Amino acid sequence: MSATARQRGFYRSVWRWHFYAGLLVMPLLLMLALTGAVYLFHDEIEDAVHAPLRFAPQRRADLPLSQLIDAARAAYPGTVTRIDLPSDPRRTAQVFVTPAQGEPLRVFVDPGSARVHGAFVYTRTLVGFADTMHGSLMLGRFGDALVELAACWALLLVATGAYLWWPRERGWRDALWPRWRARGRAFWRSLHASVGAWTAALIVFLVLTGLPWAGVWGELLRAGLQPLGWGYPAEHRHHAAPAPRVGAAVVDAPWTLRDAPLPASHAQHRGHHGGARDVGIDAVARTLAANGLRGDYRLSLPRGADGVYTAVVYPDRPQGQRTVHVDRYSGAVVGDTGFADYGLGAQAVELGVQLHMGRYFGRANQLLMLLPCIGIVVLSASGAWMWWRRRPRGRLGAPPAPAPARLRTVAWIALACGIAFPLLGASLLLVYALDRLLIARVPRWAAFVH
Repeated sequence: MSATARQRGFYRSVWRWHFYAGLLVMPLLLMLALTGAVYLFHDEIEDAVHAPLRFAPQRRADLPLSQLIDAARAAYPGTVTRIDLPSDPRRTAQVFVTPAQGEPLRVFVDPGSARVHGAFVYTRTLVGFADTMHGSLMLGRFGDALVELAACWALLLVATGAYLWWPRERGWRDALWPRWRARGRAFWRSLHASVGAWTAALIVFLVLTGLPWAGVWGELLRAGLQPLGWGYPAEHRHHAAPAPRVGAAVVDAPWTLRDAPLPASHAQHRGHHGGARDVGIDAVARTLAANGLRGDYRLSLPRGADGVYTAVVYPDRPQGQRTVHVDRYSGAVVGDTGFADYGLGAQAVELGVQLHMGRYFGRANQLLMLLPCIGIVVLSASGAWMWWRRRPRGRLGAPPAPAPARLRTVAWIALACGIAFPLLGASLLLVYALDRLLIARVPRWAAFVH
Protein backbone atom coordinates (compact mmCIF):
# COMPACT_ATOMS: atom_id res chain seq x y z
CA MET A 1 0.00 0.00 0.00
CA SER A 2 1.35 3.42 -0.98
CA ALA A 3 2.01 6.19 1.54
CA THR A 4 -0.82 8.21 -0.01
CA ALA A 5 -3.28 5.35 0.41
CA ARG A 6 -2.22 4.82 4.02
CA GLN A 7 -2.65 8.52 4.69
CA ARG A 8 -6.14 8.50 3.19
CA GLY A 9 -7.05 5.44 5.24
CA PHE A 10 -5.90 7.12 8.43
CA TYR A 11 -7.81 10.28 7.47
CA ARG A 12 -11.02 8.24 7.02
CA SER A 13 -10.43 6.60 10.41
CA VAL A 14 -10.05 9.96 12.15
CA TRP A 15 -13.12 11.28 10.33
CA ARG A 16 -15.14 8.28 11.52
CA TRP A 17 -14.07 8.80 15.15
CA HIS A 18 -14.86 12.51 14.87
CA PHE A 19 -18.32 11.64 13.55
CA TYR A 20 -19.05 9.18 16.35
CA ALA A 21 -17.73 11.54 19.01
CA GLY A 22 -19.92 14.37 17.77
CA LEU A 23 -22.99 12.20 17.40
CA LEU A 24 -22.66 10.76 20.91
CA VAL A 25 -21.93 13.86 22.95
CA MET A 26 -23.22 16.80 20.92
CA PRO A 27 -26.47 17.13 22.94
CA LEU A 28 -24.57 17.01 26.24
CA LEU A 29 -21.92 19.47 25.06
CA LEU A 30 -24.64 21.83 23.87
CA MET A 31 -26.30 21.61 27.30
CA LEU A 32 -22.97 22.22 29.08
CA ALA A 33 -22.25 25.24 26.89
CA LEU A 34 -25.66 26.83 27.48
CA THR A 35 -25.77 26.18 31.23
CA GLY A 36 -22.13 27.25 31.58
CA ALA A 37 -22.88 30.51 29.80
CA VAL A 38 -25.74 31.18 32.22
CA TYR A 39 -23.59 30.42 35.26
CA LEU A 40 -20.80 32.70 34.04
CA PHE A 41 -23.15 35.61 34.71
CA HIS A 42 -24.90 34.16 37.76
CA ASP A 43 -24.55 37.27 39.94
CA GLU A 44 -25.79 39.57 37.19
CA ILE A 45 -28.78 37.31 36.44
CA GLU A 46 -29.78 36.85 40.07
CA ASP A 47 -29.39 40.57 40.77
CA ALA A 48 -31.76 41.30 37.88
CA VAL A 49 -34.31 38.58 38.63
CA HIS A 50 -34.20 38.58 42.45
CA ALA A 51 -33.24 42.17 43.25
CA PRO A 52 -35.81 42.55 46.10
CA LEU A 53 -34.28 39.52 47.83
CA ARG A 54 -30.60 40.27 47.29
CA PHE A 55 -30.41 43.98 48.10
CA ALA A 56 -31.00 45.83 51.40
CA PRO A 57 -30.63 49.44 52.56
CA GLN A 58 -27.02 50.32 53.22
CA ARG A 59 -26.26 49.86 56.91
CA ARG A 60 -23.74 51.15 59.42
CA ALA A 61 -23.45 48.01 61.54
CA ASP A 62 -24.52 44.38 61.46
CA LEU A 63 -26.69 42.60 63.99
CA PRO A 64 -25.44 39.42 65.71
CA LEU A 65 -25.71 36.34 63.50
CA SER A 66 -28.03 34.64 65.98
CA GLN A 67 -30.66 37.35 65.37
CA LEU A 68 -30.47 36.83 61.62
CA ILE A 69 -30.88 33.08 62.04
CA ASP A 70 -33.78 33.49 64.47
CA ALA A 71 -35.53 35.83 62.04
CA ALA A 72 -35.07 33.40 59.15
CA ARG A 73 -36.25 30.45 61.21
CA ALA A 74 -39.32 32.37 62.44
CA ALA A 75 -40.36 33.13 58.86
CA TYR A 76 -39.40 29.72 57.48
CA PRO A 77 -39.28 27.04 60.20
CA GLY A 78 -36.64 24.38 59.84
CA THR A 79 -33.03 23.49 60.55
CA VAL A 80 -30.41 26.12 59.74
CA THR A 81 -27.29 24.62 58.17
CA ARG A 82 -25.36 27.66 56.95
CA ILE A 83 -25.27 31.43 56.70
CA ASP A 84 -23.47 33.43 54.01
CA LEU A 85 -22.36 36.94 54.92
CA PRO A 86 -21.95 39.59 52.21
CA SER A 87 -18.97 41.87 51.77
CA ASP A 88 -21.12 44.58 50.20
CA PRO A 89 -23.08 46.58 52.83
CA ARG A 90 -25.93 46.92 50.34
CA ARG A 91 -26.61 43.18 50.15
CA THR A 92 -28.57 40.74 52.27
CA ALA A 93 -27.23 37.71 54.10
CA GLN A 94 -28.37 34.23 53.02
CA VAL A 95 -29.56 31.74 55.62
CA PHE A 96 -29.83 28.12 54.46
CA VAL A 97 -32.91 26.46 56.00
CA THR A 98 -33.95 22.83 55.61
CA PRO A 99 -37.66 22.55 56.47
CA ALA A 100 -39.23 19.43 57.96
CA GLN A 101 -40.92 18.87 54.62
CA GLY A 102 -40.04 20.19 51.23
CA GLU A 103 -36.83 21.32 49.57
CA PRO A 104 -34.05 23.38 51.20
CA LEU A 105 -34.54 27.14 51.14
CA ARG A 106 -32.25 30.11 50.89
CA VAL A 107 -33.68 32.85 53.08
CA PHE A 108 -32.56 36.45 52.50
CA VAL A 109 -32.20 38.58 55.64
CA ASP A 110 -31.12 42.21 56.08
CA PRO A 111 -28.00 42.08 58.31
CA GLY A 112 -28.74 45.55 59.68
CA SER A 113 -32.39 45.08 60.68
CA ALA A 114 -33.01 41.30 60.57
CA ARG A 115 -35.92 41.91 58.18
CA VAL A 116 -36.62 38.84 56.07
CA HIS A 117 -36.87 39.75 52.39
CA GLY A 118 -38.07 36.34 51.23
CA ALA A 119 -36.74 32.98 50.14
CA PHE A 120 -36.43 30.63 47.18
CA VAL A 121 -35.52 27.06 46.32
CA TYR A 122 -32.18 27.41 44.56
CA THR A 123 -32.69 24.61 42.05
CA ARG A 124 -35.94 26.24 40.88
CA THR A 125 -34.18 29.43 39.81
CA LEU A 126 -32.56 29.86 36.39
CA VAL A 127 -29.06 30.01 37.87
CA GLY A 128 -29.69 27.09 40.22
CA PHE A 129 -31.09 24.96 37.41
CA ALA A 130 -28.10 25.78 35.21
CA ASP A 131 -25.69 25.07 38.07
CA THR A 132 -27.20 21.66 38.84
CA MET A 133 -27.57 20.63 35.20
CA HIS A 134 -24.02 21.70 34.43
CA GLY A 135 -22.63 19.50 37.20
CA SER A 136 -24.81 16.40 37.25
CA LEU A 137 -27.84 16.78 34.94
CA MET A 138 -29.90 16.55 38.15
CA LEU A 139 -29.15 12.79 38.12
CA GLY A 140 -26.69 12.55 41.00
CA ARG A 141 -23.55 10.45 40.54
CA PHE A 142 -24.85 8.90 37.32
CA GLY A 143 -25.37 12.34 35.81
CA ASP A 144 -21.95 13.43 37.04
CA ALA A 145 -20.43 10.46 35.18
CA LEU A 146 -22.30 11.40 32.00
CA VAL A 147 -21.03 14.98 32.20
CA GLU A 148 -17.48 13.73 32.75
CA LEU A 149 -17.83 11.37 29.81
CA ALA A 150 -19.04 14.18 27.55
CA ALA A 151 -16.16 16.41 28.63
CA CYS A 152 -13.62 13.68 27.88
CA TRP A 153 -15.14 13.00 24.47
CA ALA A 154 -14.93 16.72 23.78
CA LEU A 155 -11.14 16.35 23.99
CA LEU A 156 -11.34 13.60 21.38
CA LEU A 157 -13.51 15.84 19.22
CA VAL A 158 -10.96 18.64 19.40
CA ALA A 159 -8.02 16.34 18.64
CA THR A 160 -9.66 14.65 15.66
CA GLY A 161 -11.12 17.95 14.47
CA ALA A 162 -7.70 19.56 14.51
CA TYR A 163 -6.29 16.74 12.37
CA LEU A 164 -9.14 17.03 9.87
CA TRP A 165 -8.89 20.82 9.79
CA TRP A 166 -5.13 21.07 9.30
CA PRO A 167 -4.52 22.76 5.91
CA ARG A 168 -2.76 20.31 3.58
CA GLU A 169 -3.75 21.58 0.16
CA ARG A 170 -5.54 24.83 0.92
CA GLY A 171 -3.96 27.92 2.48
CA TRP A 172 -4.13 29.12 6.05
CA ARG A 173 -6.51 31.92 5.12
CA ASP A 174 -9.15 29.45 3.95
CA ALA A 175 -8.56 27.36 7.07
CA LEU A 176 -9.06 30.25 9.49
CA TRP A 177 -11.92 32.18 7.91
CA PRO A 178 -15.37 31.06 6.74
CA ARG A 179 -16.13 31.13 3.04
CA TRP A 180 -18.87 33.72 3.30
CA ARG A 181 -19.76 33.55 -0.40
CA ALA A 182 -20.11 29.79 -0.43
CA ARG A 183 -23.50 28.15 -0.38
CA GLY A 184 -24.94 25.06 1.23
CA ARG A 185 -22.71 22.47 2.83
CA ALA A 186 -19.51 24.19 1.64
CA PHE A 187 -20.35 27.26 3.74
CA TRP A 188 -21.30 25.27 6.84
CA ARG A 189 -18.16 23.16 6.58
CA SER A 190 -15.94 26.26 6.37
CA LEU A 191 -17.81 27.88 9.28
CA HIS A 192 -17.49 24.70 11.36
CA ALA A 193 -13.76 24.43 10.66
CA SER A 194 -12.90 28.09 11.28
CA VAL A 195 -14.92 28.39 14.50
CA GLY A 196 -13.29 25.21 15.74
CA ALA A 197 -9.84 26.58 14.92
CA TRP A 198 -10.42 29.79 16.90
CA THR A 199 -12.07 28.21 19.93
CA ALA A 200 -10.33 24.81 20.25
CA ALA A 201 -7.71 25.94 22.78
CA LEU A 202 -10.35 27.59 24.98
CA ILE A 203 -12.60 24.52 24.79
CA VAL A 204 -9.70 22.31 25.90
CA PHE A 205 -8.98 24.76 28.74
CA LEU A 206 -12.61 24.65 29.89
CA VAL A 207 -12.61 20.84 29.84
CA LEU A 208 -9.32 20.46 31.72
CA THR A 209 -10.22 23.04 34.38
CA GLY A 210 -13.69 21.55 34.85
CA LEU A 211 -12.63 17.89 35.11
CA PRO A 212 -11.19 18.23 38.66
CA TRP A 213 -14.80 18.53 39.89
CA ALA A 214 -15.81 15.33 38.08
CA GLY A 215 -16.41 12.24 40.18
CA VAL A 216 -13.96 9.75 38.68
CA TRP A 217 -11.19 11.92 37.28
CA GLY A 218 -11.35 14.44 40.14
CA GLU A 219 -11.00 11.73 42.78
CA LEU A 220 -8.06 10.19 40.94
CA LEU A 221 -6.40 13.59 40.62
CA ARG A 222 -6.76 14.33 44.33
CA ALA A 223 -5.50 10.87 45.21
CA GLY A 224 -2.51 11.34 42.91
CA LEU A 225 -1.57 14.77 44.27
CA GLN A 226 -1.53 13.74 47.93
CA PRO A 227 1.48 11.34 47.87
CA LEU A 228 3.47 14.01 46.03
CA GLY A 229 2.66 16.65 48.65
CA TRP A 230 0.84 18.72 46.03
CA GLY A 231 -2.66 18.53 47.53
CA TYR A 232 -4.09 19.56 50.89
CA PRO A 233 -1.56 20.26 53.69
CA ALA A 234 0.00 17.35 55.57
CA GLU A 235 -1.21 18.67 58.96
CA HIS A 236 -4.74 17.57 58.03
CA ARG A 237 -3.63 13.93 58.34
CA HIS A 238 -3.42 13.93 62.14
CA HIS A 239 -6.51 11.78 62.68
CA ALA A 240 -5.78 8.35 64.15
CA ALA A 241 -9.22 7.03 63.20
CA PRO A 242 -11.05 7.59 59.91
CA ALA A 243 -12.63 11.04 60.05
CA PRO A 244 -15.45 12.66 58.07
CA ARG A 245 -14.29 14.63 55.05
CA VAL A 246 -14.61 18.39 54.75
CA GLY A 247 -16.63 18.04 51.55
CA ALA A 248 -19.24 15.90 53.33
CA ALA A 249 -19.95 18.62 55.92
CA VAL A 250 -19.29 21.76 53.87
CA VAL A 251 -21.16 21.81 50.56
CA ASP A 252 -19.14 24.56 48.90
CA ALA A 253 -15.71 23.71 50.30
CA PRO A 254 -12.69 24.52 48.14
CA TRP A 255 -11.74 21.69 45.76
CA THR A 256 -8.42 21.17 47.55
CA LEU A 257 -10.00 20.44 50.93
CA ARG A 258 -12.99 18.34 49.90
CA ASP A 259 -11.20 15.09 50.82
CA ALA A 260 -9.26 16.51 53.77
CA PRO A 261 -10.23 15.09 57.21
CA LEU A 262 -12.65 17.31 59.10
CA PRO A 263 -11.49 18.36 62.59
CA ALA A 264 -13.72 17.33 65.48
CA SER A 265 -15.04 19.26 68.46
CA HIS A 266 -13.29 17.84 71.52
CA ALA A 267 -15.27 15.79 74.03
CA GLN A 268 -13.41 17.22 77.06
CA HIS A 269 -15.14 20.54 76.52
CA ARG A 270 -18.60 19.05 77.08
CA GLY A 271 -20.57 19.42 80.28
CA HIS A 272 -19.74 17.30 83.35
CA HIS A 273 -22.97 15.35 83.06
CA GLY A 274 -22.55 14.40 79.42
CA GLY A 275 -24.53 17.33 78.03
CA ALA A 276 -22.97 19.39 75.25
CA ARG A 277 -22.97 23.19 75.57
CA ASP A 278 -22.42 24.95 72.29
CA VAL A 279 -20.64 28.30 72.59
CA GLY A 280 -23.11 29.70 70.06
CA ILE A 281 -22.74 31.25 66.67
CA ASP A 282 -22.15 34.78 68.00
CA ALA A 283 -19.12 33.63 70.01
CA VAL A 284 -17.86 31.84 66.88
CA ALA A 285 -18.28 35.05 64.87
CA ARG A 286 -16.20 36.92 67.44
CA THR A 287 -13.50 34.25 67.25
CA LEU A 288 -13.46 34.52 63.46
CA ALA A 289 -13.26 38.32 63.65
CA ALA A 290 -10.31 38.04 66.04
CA ASN A 291 -8.63 35.87 63.41
CA GLY A 292 -9.20 38.33 60.59
CA LEU A 293 -12.58 37.16 59.22
CA ARG A 294 -15.04 40.03 59.60
CA GLY A 295 -17.43 39.31 56.76
CA ASP A 296 -17.75 37.85 53.28
CA TYR A 297 -17.55 34.24 54.41
CA ARG A 298 -19.77 31.16 54.38
CA LEU A 299 -20.32 29.74 57.85
CA SER A 300 -21.52 26.13 58.01
CA LEU A 301 -23.00 25.02 61.32
CA PRO A 302 -21.87 21.80 63.06
CA ARG A 303 -23.28 18.45 62.01
CA GLY A 304 -23.52 15.97 64.85
CA ALA A 305 -22.13 16.11 68.39
CA ASP A 306 -18.50 16.24 67.21
CA GLY A 307 -19.12 18.69 64.38
CA VAL A 308 -17.35 22.03 64.05
CA TYR A 309 -18.25 25.45 62.74
CA THR A 310 -16.54 25.96 59.37
CA ALA A 311 -16.03 29.36 57.79
CA VAL A 312 -14.96 29.47 54.13
CA VAL A 313 -13.64 32.57 52.41
CA TYR A 314 -13.96 31.96 48.67
CA PRO A 315 -13.06 35.15 46.77
CA ASP A 316 -12.76 35.59 43.01
CA ARG A 317 -9.00 35.16 43.23
CA PRO A 318 -8.01 31.90 44.93
CA GLN A 319 -4.99 33.47 46.64
CA GLY A 320 -7.48 34.79 49.21
CA GLN A 321 -9.10 31.43 50.00
CA ARG A 322 -9.24 30.48 53.65
CA THR A 323 -11.00 27.75 55.60
CA VAL A 324 -11.28 28.06 59.40
CA HIS A 325 -12.74 25.41 61.74
CA VAL A 326 -13.94 26.37 65.23
CA ASP A 327 -14.64 23.93 68.08
CA ARG A 328 -18.31 24.18 68.99
CA TYR A 329 -17.68 23.64 72.71
CA SER A 330 -14.54 25.65 73.44
CA GLY A 331 -14.78 28.25 70.67
CA ALA A 332 -11.13 27.60 69.83
CA VAL A 333 -9.80 27.51 66.27
CA VAL A 334 -8.96 23.87 65.44
CA GLY A 335 -8.05 24.35 61.80
CA ASP A 336 -6.96 27.26 59.63
CA THR A 337 -5.90 26.65 56.02
CA GLY A 338 -5.21 29.21 53.32
CA PHE A 339 -4.13 29.14 49.69
CA ALA A 340 -0.46 29.40 50.66
CA ASP A 341 -0.82 26.08 52.53
CA TYR A 342 -1.96 24.19 49.41
CA GLY A 343 0.44 22.12 47.36
CA LEU A 344 1.47 23.29 43.89
CA GLY A 345 -0.95 20.99 42.12
CA ALA A 346 -3.87 22.11 44.25
CA GLN A 347 -2.99 25.77 43.72
CA ALA A 348 -2.98 25.23 39.96
CA VAL A 349 -6.39 23.54 40.12
CA GLU A 350 -7.90 26.32 42.25
CA LEU A 351 -6.55 28.94 39.85
CA GLY A 352 -7.98 27.02 36.89
CA VAL A 353 -11.38 26.72 38.58
CA GLN A 354 -11.69 30.48 39.08
CA LEU A 355 -10.66 31.15 35.49
CA HIS A 356 -13.13 28.48 34.33
CA MET A 357 -15.97 30.24 36.19
CA GLY A 358 -14.99 33.64 34.77
CA ARG A 359 -14.19 35.13 38.16
CA TYR A 360 -10.46 35.77 38.22
CA PHE A 361 -10.19 39.02 36.26
CA GLY A 362 -13.72 40.33 36.19
CA ARG A 363 -15.87 41.01 33.16
CA ALA A 364 -13.04 40.31 30.70
CA ASN A 365 -12.71 36.81 32.17
CA GLN A 366 -16.46 36.25 31.79
CA LEU A 367 -16.43 37.32 28.15
CA LEU A 368 -13.35 35.23 27.39
CA MET A 369 -14.97 32.08 28.80
CA LEU A 370 -18.19 32.92 26.95
CA LEU A 371 -16.35 32.54 23.62
CA PRO A 372 -15.87 28.75 23.83
CA CYS A 373 -19.50 28.40 24.97
CA ILE A 374 -20.63 30.21 21.84
CA GLY A 375 -18.14 28.18 19.81
CA ILE A 376 -19.60 24.89 21.07
CA VAL A 377 -23.12 26.05 20.14
CA VAL A 378 -22.01 26.99 16.60
CA LEU A 379 -19.97 23.80 16.19
CA SER A 380 -22.89 21.66 17.38
CA ALA A 381 -25.41 23.40 15.12
CA SER A 382 -23.18 23.39 12.02
CA GLY A 383 -22.06 19.80 12.58
CA ALA A 384 -25.64 18.60 13.00
CA TRP A 385 -26.73 20.50 9.92
CA MET A 386 -23.96 19.04 7.73
CA TRP A 387 -24.71 15.52 8.94
CA TRP A 388 -28.43 15.91 8.33
CA ARG A 389 -27.92 17.22 4.81
CA ARG A 390 -25.38 14.58 3.73
CA ARG A 391 -26.93 11.48 5.30
CA PRO A 392 -28.84 9.13 2.99
CA ARG A 393 -32.54 8.93 3.76
CA GLY A 394 -33.23 6.37 6.48
CA ARG A 395 -29.55 5.85 7.31
CA LEU A 396 -27.08 7.12 9.87
CA GLY A 397 -24.60 8.21 7.25
CA ALA A 398 -21.37 7.49 9.10
CA PRO A 399 -18.10 7.93 7.16
CA PRO A 400 -17.02 4.65 5.52
CA ALA A 401 -15.11 2.24 7.73
CA PRO A 402 -11.39 1.94 6.98
CA ALA A 403 -9.52 -1.30 6.57
CA PRO A 404 -9.15 -3.32 9.80
CA ALA A 405 -5.45 -2.49 10.03
CA ARG A 406 -6.17 1.23 9.98
CA LEU A 407 -9.00 0.81 12.46
CA ARG A 408 -6.71 -1.04 14.87
CA THR A 409 -4.14 1.74 14.62
CA VAL A 410 -6.70 4.38 15.51
CA ALA A 411 -8.04 2.20 18.32
CA TRP A 412 -4.58 1.87 19.88
CA ILE A 413 -4.05 5.62 19.64
CA ALA A 414 -7.44 6.27 21.22
CA LEU A 415 -6.72 3.72 23.95
CA ALA A 416 -3.43 5.41 24.76
CA CYS A 417 -5.22 8.75 25.07
CA GLY A 418 -7.92 7.15 27.21
CA ILE A 419 -5.45 5.96 29.82
CA ALA A 420 -5.29 9.51 31.18
CA PHE A 421 -9.11 9.67 31.31
CA PRO A 422 -10.58 6.35 32.53
CA LEU A 423 -14.18 6.97 31.47
CA LEU A 424 -13.02 8.01 28.01
CA GLY A 425 -10.88 4.88 27.71
CA ALA A 426 -13.73 2.58 28.75
CA SER A 427 -16.22 4.23 26.39
CA LEU A 428 -13.72 4.16 23.51
CA LEU A 429 -13.27 0.43 23.93
CA LEU A 430 -17.05 0.00 23.93
CA VAL A 431 -17.52 2.07 20.78
CA TYR A 432 -14.61 0.28 19.11
CA ALA A 433 -16.14 -3.09 19.95
CA LEU A 434 -19.54 -2.05 18.60
CA ASP A 435 -18.01 -0.66 15.43
CA ARG A 436 -15.70 -3.62 14.82
CA LEU A 437 -17.79 -6.55 16.01
CA LEU A 438 -21.40 -5.47 15.54
CA ILE A 439 -21.74 -2.77 12.92
CA ALA A 440 -19.10 -4.20 10.60
CA ARG A 441 -20.41 -7.79 10.79
CA VAL A 442 -24.19 -7.45 10.94
CA PRO A 443 -25.53 -6.52 7.49
CA ARG A 444 -28.61 -4.77 8.87
CA TRP A 445 -26.56 -2.52 11.12
CA ALA A 446 -23.95 -1.94 8.43
CA ALA A 447 -26.63 -0.89 5.97
CA PHE A 448 -28.14 1.51 8.50
CA VAL A 449 -24.79 3.09 9.40
CA HIS A 450 -23.60 3.54 5.86
